[in-house]
Amino acid sequence: MSIWHTPIDLDAVTAACAGSMPGFLGITFVAAGDDWLRARMPVDQRTRQPYGRLHGGASVALAETVASVAAMATLDPATAAAVGMEINANHLRPVGEGFVHATATCEARGRTSQVWTIRVEDQAGRLVCLARMTAAVIAAVRGEVG
Repeated sequence: MSIWHTPIDLDAVTAACAGSMPGFLGITFVAAGDDWLRARMPVDQRTRQPYGRLHGGASVALAETVASVAAMATLDPATAAAVGMEINANHLRPVGEGFVHATATCEARGRTSQVWTIRVEDQAGRLVCLARMTAAVIAAVRGEVG
């Protein structure tokens, strides 16, 4: 059974992020299941640290982006919004090039908070970063884009 408020349009979500951090980092949304959402990000000059490896902050930005979008997609945007409350991440493997993929899976979806686990993997499917994000569910602000 799907947890999404409405079906997720991956191209529309990617386009909506184009003018903000996800767009600047090259994040695109690529797949969704009943309780998970997946995005990918290039490992390039925008996302590498000076030593040529994927920057930990870029991994966290990818993780929070995919989990935040997923959290919002479970809610009716006319009445509620999801905002990040906490995120933690363990960086496990370096990546120097290609793409990383982040899959956010819903662990708990309550009235006032949600918890998401995010697995960031390299192109070979090896775990690069394991993150968990908690989102607060708040009342929608009038005029907010949903």
